[in-house]
Amino acid sequence: MSTELDQRCRDLVVELGLGAASDVSEVRPLTGGVASDIAMVVLPDQKICVKFALPKLRVAADWQAPVHRNAAEYAWLKVAADILPDSSVRLYGRSETAHGFAMEFLDGQGVYLWKDALLAEAKDRGEAARVADMLGQIHKASAANGFDTSAFQNRDDFRALRIEPYLGYTAQNHPDLAAILGALEEMLYDGNAVLVHGDVSPKNILFRDDVPLVLDAECATMGDASFDPSFCLNHLVLKAIHLPGSSDSLLTQVQAFWAAYATHITWEAPADLEARICRLLPALMLARVDGKSPVEYLDEAGRETVRRVAIPLIKSPVTTVADFADNIAIALKEIRS
Repeated sequence: MSTELDQRCRDLVVELGLGAASDVSEVRPLTGGVASDIAMVVLPDQKICVKFALPKLRVAADWQAPVHRNAAEYAWLKVAADILPDSSVRLYGRSETAHGFAMEFLDGQGVYLWKDALLAEAKDRGEAARVADMLGQIHKASAANGFDTSAFQNRDDFRALRIEPYLGYTAQNHPDLAAILGALEEMLYDGNAVLVHGDVSPKNILFRDDVPLVLDAECATMGDASFDPSFCLNHLVLKAIHLPGSSDSLLTQVQAFWAAYATHITWEAPADLEARICRLLPALMLARVDGKSPVEYLDEAGRETVRRVAIPLIKSPVTTVADFADNIAIALKEIRS
């Protein structure tokens, strides 16, 4: 373990008034993220999770990001706690100078990571609909009059963290799609309707007693409502490609997600948002094989399947999530036959 990370954690504990440096009996780095240093810190009466933003993400491509995004992440977690107190983590404070914060460390009986359950092909427990319901409630609340958006005017950070690495970089690898992907980039950059989390991924969603808790909101900004649903649905679709035995279940979960989320849409016509999701989703699929952050569980055959499925839907998008799921199912059946 880095002695520097150990010292930063001890310093944060002191700064936030959580204890003395000598109270820290263990600092254990946690794996899985590419954008932050994350550690479990053991204090005399509790374990906490400490997170510091990195200026350069741990990916093969050169991917720089401002460390002040840590403030927007903490602000998103506070908003989620206000709106859905049962579906949020306890927060213990943030350091403006260290660009780090402390929160509850989640473990124990009944706690599991959604990504692990999906990759293990565990029985569907309705997770997709629960996540969508939670997300829809946050979007709806953030679109209401009086919502304080001051902590989330981060469109340039969002461009650096999401728009350029996913869509801009992918367009360089697919010049024939550059105009379509460029239009999606503009759509996302100009959006301002709801509070976007920016990384609603199964790897960032823990379930505790069947209640979802979403972490890792480093990309939080006021933005276009299509991004969060598309980002999450993308992971379900990619796993449907990766796990042939679970394809039908995962595509059913795609439709369950949309059905649960759609009940909360008040800020625009649901059909308009659904159509934008169907435009953005295949672009994000392609971005996870040819963008700056390729998904780790697909081999080259899987990546080529994603291209064969996604590119036609980028060029000729459908307008409903049901049609999108049907198109994926038909394409996979043809490829696998």
